[in-house]
Amino acid sequence: MKDKESPGCAKCSLKDRICRVENGKGPEFCPTENYRDVIKETGKEYERPEIHEFARMASIQESECYSNRHIRPYVYHPVKPRVQEICEFAEKMGYQKLGVAFCAGLHQEARVLTKILEAQGFEVVSVICKVGGTPKETIGIKEEEKIQSGKFEPMCSPVVQADILNREKTDFNVLVGLCVGHDSLFFKYSEAFTTVLVAKDRVLGHNPAAALYTTGTYYARMLRKGF
Repeated sequence: MKDKESPGCAKCSLKDRICRVENGKGPEFCPTENYRDVIKETGKEYERPEIHEFARMASIQESECYSNRHIRPYVYHPVKPRVQEICEFAEKMGYQKLGVAFCAGLHQEARVLTKILEAQGFEVVSVICKVGGTPKETIGIKEEEKIQSGKFEPMCSPVVQADILNREKTDFNVLVGLCVGHDSLFFKYSEAFTTVLVAKDRVLGHNPAAALYTTGTYYARMLRKGF
């Protein structure tokens, strides 16, 4: 018998949330309140040296993305694009060899990213999603299920992308525009920690949050089942 509500943080409308404010409050679906035992137990993972250092550097990187933090009252002033963050974080961690797993549709972006990473002193290994040129028929795709029926289409192979970067022993991987689902497979098979530089959105110029920001206007249909 379920004795507590499932977490619903996205629905929380409290001002002084217990997760953000000392002595704050939480609604009935608050995981900070309902999962104290899990938080305590799982929190021990941060005691592992490699996890502790990774989390510590990630937190430091987060704060360094804002300027004038000494001024009170403080007004958030972000100053670093994500690609700069990735470079700085990788340097903090002492990483030297970075992997870039990218979508064929973002070849130019991957090329520019590689130039940036190399300019910052990193060794870069990049693998395109179509690596291997394996026909889509291999995974049971029918002609009518292809983007262009009647033509040869290689499948995206994120499992192979990940394995090649594993074999290259990359210290840290960067995803550039892998499709929904393909990115998930890469995360599952990558041995190195992975971050995302570009989340693919073919319609919105790879800015998927734009659809969320416009649900009150152009994308109101997203709030109706079936779109």
